[in-house]
Amino acid sequence: MRVLYHHRTASRDGQAVHIDEMIAALREAGHEVMVVAPGGGEAPAGAQPGAMGSASGFVDTLKRALPQALYELLEFGYSLVAYGKLMRAARQFQPDIIYERYNLFLLAGVMAAKRLKKPLLLEVNAPLFEERLKHSGGLSLVRLARWAEGHVWRRASAVLPVTQVLAGHVTARGVPAERIVVVPNGINEAHFDTAPSPEQAKQQLGLSGRLVLGFTGFVRDWHGVDRVIDWMAQSDAPANTQLLVVGDGPVRAELEAQAQRLGLAERVRFTGVVHRDQVPAYVAAFDVALQPAVTAYASPLKLMEYLVMGKAVVAPDTPNIREILQHDQNALLFTDGTPGALQAALARVCQDTPLRQRLAVEARATIGRLGLTWRANAERAVALGTRLAAARAR
Repeated sequence: MRVLYHHRTASRDGQAVHIDEMIAALREAGHEVMVVAPGGGEAPAGAQPGAMGSASGFVDTLKRALPQALYELLEFGYSLVAYGKLMRAARQFQPDIIYERYNLFLLAGVMAAKRLKKPLLLEVNAPLFEERLKHSGGLSLVRLARWAEGHVWRRASAVLPVTQVLAGHVTARGVPAERIVVVPNGINEAHFDTAPSPEQAKQQLGLSGRLVLGFTGFVRDWHGVDRVIDWMAQSDAPANTQLLVVGDGPVRAELEAQAQRLGLAERVRFTGVVHRDQVPAYVAAFDVALQPAVTAYASPLKLMEYLVMGKAVVAPDTPNIREILQHDQNALLFTDGTPGALQAALARVCQDTPLRQRLAVEARATIGRLGLTWRANAERAVALGTRLAAARAR
């Protein structure tokens, strides 16, 4: 199958992981993929494969310099630029389907699919109208943004939200249930196959003998890592616990200062931003993998990393998390918002080695049981695209 893959993402973060892995999985499955994106290539100019960190400095600068309404009009106007790119690519590539990663104000995929009479598979990772309205400085062109989101969702041949919770948002905007297919985030198993054993990983990091609590990704205040550090200073926390944050974030200095105040400076370590290829070697050292908080509709990439590495996961008992995890089976879930619930879960899992081992085995089995791989996601997309293309041909 020929897949014309379209996105508007310039940053090199979790979004880039999803994009890169999905494209690679489609190609590894034998399908041809042409990518239409900012800069015209597979990744933003200057980005190194697997390198993390923002590569969208120009966009950020523009956003800060312009009045909000003007910036949003430029976003909307970019649809015409992207539409031109898609049509030129389509003439050369002759795609069977268009696969687009949804972004607010981006109508290009819908426009091209209608003109080309090709199915459009729309991957949705967040309800961006709602997200930007409440966060990220809000929205100026509220009515236009709401219309654009609903217009794109309703006119896609199929909408692929990453959770059932997010599917509820899509349904609420008038998309029929039969055109919604939930496809959670996945993992590249081969990327983690060469990870060292936990003992080797700890030795390499100078953490032998430690009970490692691990967190991967960009740390923000709402992640609740401060609660983990507070708990480490309590009497029910084993004295050999070590917090390892594989990543960075705006609250790093604050968390390091907190650890210093509590006498835990040597037991809290940040790696800073690391290359994706290095992540497995760090996660291998985890005894307990932390998901202290979660966005209500998200499918966390870090969770897939924890599962594929067979780690005992502690996570909030929220609907989107329960789509993947079951309490006391493949994770320990705590009641989100209940004081002391996270700390109680940490105390239980840290003090019970057989429990950690059992959860770890079930966590690893979850990947195969639910098909949580990029290859499986690519196969789902192609099967859906094939059915839609065949239906159009009839």
